[in-house]
Amino acid sequence: MEDISRVDSLDGTPIACARTGHGPAVVIVSGALCTAADESAIAARLASHGFTAVTYDRRGRGASGDTGPYAVAREVEDLAAVIEAAGGSAFVYGTSSGAALAFEAAASGLPITRVAGYEPPLTTDEDDTPSRLAHSARVHALIAAGRHDDTVAQFVSGTGVPPEVIDEMRGTEAWASWVALAPSIGYDFAVLGDSLVPVDRLSRIEVPLLVVTGGDTFGWMVPAARLVAESAPFGEHRLLAGQTHVVSPEVLVPVLAEFYAAT
Repeated sequence: MEDISRVDSLDGTPIACARTGHGPAVVIVSGALCTAADESAIAARLASHGFTAVTYDRRGRGASGDTGPYAVAREVEDLAAVIEAAGGSAFVYGTSSGAALAFEAAASGLPITRVAGYEPPLTTDEDDTPSRLAHSARVHALIAAGRHDDTVAQFVSGTGVPPEVIDEMRGTEAWASWVALAPSIGYDFAVLGDSLVPVDRLSRIEVPLLVVTGGDTFGWMVPAARLVAESAPFGEHRLLAGQTHVVSPEVLVPVLAEFYAAT
């Protein structure tokens, strides 16, 4: 990937970016425990479809800096700086919690021409909120205590991974990379808030919105995605057969390319 000269966010935080391809810009927003490098496969496929794919390390991750105190608004400003560097306006795509951030940025009025997201981990079930907030509180407490390995274990367990599998994952190269990113997990929880679909915020998005889910994903994600699409004035939901929360770029990118190419 080709480096973009360093982007400084509004508060002065340096944000590391990279781009590949030629054509209209698509800025990719990663999810929890991910950096720009984790989006390289999607970026390469978008480039092959005639887009300039722009990836960036969200604040507190990879080569980007971090400036406290954290607020979701700072991450929206980070994305605004990346979009400005990409040409002043852009398509945006987000994965998981990155999708929730992308939708919030669109609701905030950033110069986003079309916004898409894959499986934002939101819910329509108010009864589910207390357990999600308790999980978030446990993660934040571990971060505050500097117990980064345990932070990752707590976060991963909340996605349904059994303890014995977590024990097997510990000590792997991937686990070590997650531990390095552990403090940023709190930022993802902040983006999600109480995890309920933010109907009011979505209603303020004035550009086309696409939310995509896999056909073999967690059952609660599909009704949440449908509500996301219904809440946005120009929302659309697509279901990808056979896909889980870890989506195949080969399957996803043609759907994104079709959406971004629409007029």
